[in-house]
Amino acid sequence: MKHSIKKIFDNLVMLWILIIFVMTLAALSTLERNISFKKIDNLNNLKSITKTLINLDKKDVGFALIQFNGQTAKILNNISKLKNLYKIYDFSGKYILDNSAQYMSDLEHLAKLINTFNQKATDYYTKNTKSEELKLNELNNAYSDVNNHINTIIFKNISYEQSKFSIFQVLFILSFTLILLSTLWYRKRLSKVYQDIFFLFAVNSEKLEYEIFSEEVDVISQNMKRKPKLSENKSMIDHITDIYNSKGLFNAYNEKKNLKGDNFTFMSILEIDNFTEKENKFTQDVTHNILKKVAFSISLYEQPSDVIARTGYNQFTIISSRPSKDEAFKEIDAIRQTISELIFLDKDKQSIYITISGGFVLKSDNASLEDSSKEAKKILEHAKNSGKNRIAHVGDLVKK
Repeated sequence: MKHSIKKIFDNLVMLWILIIFVMTLAALSTLERNISFKKIDNLNNLKSITKTLINLDKKDVGFALIQFNGQTAKILNNISKLKNLYKIYDFSGKYILDNSAQYMSDLEHLAKLINTFNQKATDYYTKNTKSEELKLNELNNAYSDVNNHINTIIFKNISYEQSKFSIFQVLFILSFTLILLSTLWYRKRLSKVYQDIFFLFAVNSEKLEYEIFSEEVDVISQNMKRKPKLSENKSMIDHITDIYNSKGLFNAYNEKKNLKGDNFTFMSILEIDNFTEKENKFTQDVTHNILKKVAFSISLYEQPSDVIARTGYNQFTIISSRPSKDEAFKEIDAIRQTISELIFLDKDKQSIYITISGGFVLKSDNASLEDSSKEAKKILEHAKNSGKNRIAHVGDLVKK
C-alpha cells in the first residue's frame, strides 16, 4: 500500500497545531500560577494592613486618622486588584472550574466586612472616648471577621489551584504522550519519504531493489521508466570508458540541469598530461586501461545531478552542481590528486604514473555550454603551460 506525501504533510501540520495549542495551554497555566501567587500576596497584604489599623496610637488622634485613611485606601485598592486579576487572567477558574460566582461573592463579602471594620475603626479613633472598651471590642471582632474571611478565601484558592493542577496534569501527560508517539510515527514516515526521494536521485536507480513507499514518488518513478535512458542510446556513450561522449554530455546536461536546486553549476575540463595521440607511446591495451581508470576515478565523485564525459582523446569534461565554488574546486583538485596516485603497468610490467591538468569555471545561468567549454579550455591551457598536474581557475589568469 502506497502512502500519500500530501496527506502525511497535512497531518503533520495538524500535529504542529496541536503542539502550539498545548504550548499555549502551558503558557497560560504558568501565567495563572504567577497570578495565583499575586492573589495570595494581596490577601496577606490585606491582613497586614487591617492589623496595623487596630494598633494606631490614639494619643494624636489627627495623625491616627491620617494613617487610617491612607491604609483604608490601600485596602480598597487591593480588593480592586483581586477582582481585576480574576477577571483578566483566571481563565481556567472562569471556563473550567466555573467558580467565578463564588470567588466574586467572596470578594464582595470581604469588601462589606472591610467597610464594617472601617466604620468600627472610625468610631474608635475619634475624640469621644465614651465606651472606649466597647468600641475596641467591636473593632477587634470586625478585624477577626476580616482576618477569618481572608483565610477562607486563601484556603479556597489553594483548593482551586489543586483542582486546576490535577486537570492540567492529566491534560499535559496525555498531550505529551500523543506528541511523542506522533513524532516517532512521523519520523518514520518522513524517513521513508526521504528514502523515496533519494531513490529518484540515485544513479542507475532502476537497478536497485527498492520498494517505494509514497504514491507521488511511485508515479514519478513509473514515468521515468517510460522515458528512454541516455545510457540506452549507444551513440551517446564512449565505447572505451562507458561514460558519456560529447553528444551525450549535452543531452545529459539538458536532462539534469533542473536537478541542481539552489546550487551553482561548474564546468571542469581535465586533460591527461603528455598523453595526446602523438605523444602516447603505450600499447592500445595500456591506453584503454588508463582511460578507463581515469573515468572510473572521476565517477567516484559523481553525484546524481553531475554529468561526466570523455570529450577528447585524453580529455574529460565534468559538469557539477555544488553549494559553493570552494567546495566544487576542492573536489576537482581531489580528483586530480586521486589520479596522480594511480599506478599502471606497461607491456614490460614497468610502473606508469600519470597526471592531469584542468580548467575550472563557474557556469553562469545565461552562459551556454559551448561558451563555458571555451573558457575552461583557455584556463586548461594556462594550467598546462604553468607546469601541469594542477587545476587552474579564472583567478589564475588574472595573476598571470
